[in-house]
Amino acid sequence: MSNLKLLIKDIIPPIVLKAISNISYGWSGNYSSWGEAQNKCSGYDSQNIIDKVKESLLKVKNEEAVFERDSVLFDKVHYSYPLLSSLSLVALNNSKKLNVLDFGGSLGSSYFQNRKMFNQLDTFTWNIVEQKHFVTEGNKTFADDHLSFYYTVKECLKEKNINVLLLSSVIQYIEKPYEFIDSLLGESFDYILIDRTPMLLEGNDRITIQKVPKSIYEAKYPCWLLNENKVQKCFLNSYDLISDEVTAENINVSNAAYRFFFFKRKV
Repeated sequence: MSNLKLLIKDIIPPIVLKAISNISYGWSGNYSSWGEAQNKCSGYDSQNIIDKVKESLLKVKNEEAVFERDSVLFDKVHYSYPLLSSLSLVALNNSKKLNVLDFGGSLGSSYFQNRKMFNQLDTFTWNIVEQKHFVTEGNKTFADDHLSFYYTVKECLKEKNINVLLLSSVIQYIEKPYEFIDSLLGESFDYILIDRTPMLLEGNDRITIQKVPKSIYEAKYPCWLLNENKVQKCFLNSYDLISDEVTAENINVSNAAYRFFFFKRKV
């Protein structure tokens, strides 16, 4: 069998092999309920995921690697420039103070990505709210003078004077995303950033299954593709939209793209 695989790789052009492999992961399906999709998936809380993320991020923390995303290591930092510029503006408008609440921030991927840009500020804290086992591991292994982990938003807000909420690649994995957004709006954050979030440019919200490439780790998640205009409207009664970007990342669904939004609370 291994000889056959090698033969196939020899005779099929690389571009065709890449196209075939792309079919095996990404977003698919249109499910009637979150539960229906969830029954076909393995969750984000799987131990193999946290183990792989931990292994990769430890290399970044110990300066054995430069950058990590979704447990994959890179030889240079891949910045989200809309995110970077927005965080810089928040710091500038707050007397060089930046206190981020990163909801669903794993073990600190975005912190390690951006820390060199902000650790010279007068005040800089990065505060992650995550699932219990991520918080436990984060406080044990990754917490430092700038990075902290919390079990709930309320717990974080009691300890830190947060001036910006970051929702990076998280809304789509919440079973009831609009209820989740409403709960966050009740906290009256000065700024809210939404980054790396796949959304539909038109059409109704859709429940899909997202399959992660095997080269990263074995996992399938239920995943929303939310209508971008519907998401924006959730914020516009209380917030002004400062920046609105379609990122360069691709998605294998028609009429969909990764989106970035930067909201500022109305005075």
